[in-house]
Amino acid sequence: MNNMKNLHKIKSWLAVSLIFAFTISCDDKLEKAPLDQFSSTSFWKTENHAQLALIAIYKGNIAVNNTNANPTDWWSYAGLVFLDFATDNAYDRRGDNSAFHKLSNGTLTNSIGILQNYWSQSYARIARCNDFLENIGQVAMDETKKKRMIAEVRFIRACQYFYMSQYWGSVPLVTKLLTIQEANTLTNTPKAEIISFITKEFTEAAADLPRYKDMPTSEIGRASKQAALAFLGRTQLAEKKYAEAATTYKSIMDFGDNQIDPNYLELFITAKENSTENIFSVQHIENLSAQGLSQHAWPAVAAGWHIICPLGSLVEAYDYKDGTPFTYTDPRYDWDKVWQDRDPRLRYNILFNHDVFKGRYVTHPDSASAPDQLGAGKQTTQTGYGIRKFMDPSFSGNLTNYGGNLPIIRYAEVLLSYLEAKLEAGQAITQADLDATINKVRGRASVAMPAITVTDPAQLRNILRKERRIEFPFEGIRYWDLLRWRIAETVLKADFYGAPFPVSKKAIRQKNASTPDPLGRKRWFVTTRNFRAPQDYQWPIPLAEININPELAK
Repeated sequence: MNNMKNLHKIKSWLAVSLIFAFTISCDDKLEKAPLDQFSSTSFWKTENHAQLALIAIYKGNIAVNNTNANPTDWWSYAGLVFLDFATDNAYDRRGDNSAFHKLSNGTLTNSIGILQNYWSQSYARIARCNDFLENIGQVAMDETKKKRMIAEVRFIRACQYFYMSQYWGSVPLVTKLLTIQEANTLTNTPKAEIISFITKEFTEAAADLPRYKDMPTSEIGRASKQAALAFLGRTQLAEKKYAEAATTYKSIMDFGDNQIDPNYLELFITAKENSTENIFSVQHIENLSAQGLSQHAWPAVAAGWHIICPLGSLVEAYDYKDGTPFTYTDPRYDWDKVWQDRDPRLRYNILFNHDVFKGRYVTHPDSASAPDQLGAGKQTTQTGYGIRKFMDPSFSGNLTNYGGNLPIIRYAEVLLSYLEAKLEAGQAITQADLDATINKVRGRASVAMPAITVTDPAQLRNILRKERRIEFPFEGIRYWDLLRWRIAETVLKADFYGAPFPVSKKAIRQKNASTPDPLGRKRWFVTTRNFRAPQDYQWPIPLAEININPELAK
């Protein structure tokens, strides 16, 4: 069965390779003919043309068969996973000069390169969507198929505006193809109008998209009704329209098409990547449309570049197996087995000193010959920890050609977001609500953490926010959560530490001689963040864009 699924998946995405040839052909012809002439007379004719254009929209600018150190798309691994570098979850091995680090360390400015990456690629994909929507009408094809394609494109375009509204607030709302002159004189649309637009787009797209259960295996990777509703729920949650968000999320739950998978670890590798828990994922295929996260994130002992270094504060967020909070003073704590008797997700997500991953993973500062030794610089851990999520030790190919998908929306998020929406709407929370949401997430067979029974709103809010953090690390959610909860200036204004090595013969790196580890546990000092409120809650328009169009600075 799995082989058949993979076969269908490969068949459905073989056309990606054709897009590259199509794009080159387009560029060659565009030098000789106007865009409107080429689009209307040379391309938009058949259903196959429409399918090629749709695949190009899904692909966006996601780099394939290579590594990308900076975001090329919201759904590229550098655009999604690396956002955790701006949070209390992870540190960028490239150091404090990392552009992601600058999002939260008090040095955010409009000249940071990744802002331009996100901005320009969002509008590049929006332009493709607008081109599709303006020209699909002239294609002779089945109207039902056409209606679905239009819904998919409206969904993807709305996703771009969702992200831009969350991080920039007010941006130009472009819903048609523009001339260069028009593009260079755009003004910002108020955020409220952007939210109104994407709410309508997600709602109407959901009405025309098929349910998850009705999509054949050959259509894995295409947007479903649940995907559109999940992004609608995200929008409503972010805008504090909690009652509406609860209704939206409940509709997904009531469909019953998606379930919590019993195996957490395998959700993030090829074994279970198309589980019904993964509502919407970026599809990758080894050697055809692959991604290079493995090259960037595997430890040095496995020939990786170790760019993702989990922080000690994330490790410390995972409770003991009986549900009691972790403390260094607990008699169960063992510095050499930090994961012992803890929430199993801790070890599913993170690599520890002396773990075995394609070889012995050693980070102890005294292990001078170990390629992953903490403090050694270059491509080694900078916190004493590594990432296990998304890392498939059974993979033996070129690390830039891994075929694992990247989840954008999981059913676990739907359940936890529904509970949050209902809680923040002021609705009474019952044990039945907890059992239908957070306890399903915590209770999956491979995790089996104790059920939550707290219904007091203030206590439950803290429990729920912690659950989101430990369930979704490195999935591009934590930074968004901290911003929308408006707690970033508290959480991200602090010193951050890595792993403890209390028996090290070498001096453990501290912030300075006068400020040793406040816990007295000889944790490795990593960095300091200094998130500024209110300015760091909203990204500045990229300087390069303002230089072209000063209206954007207004």
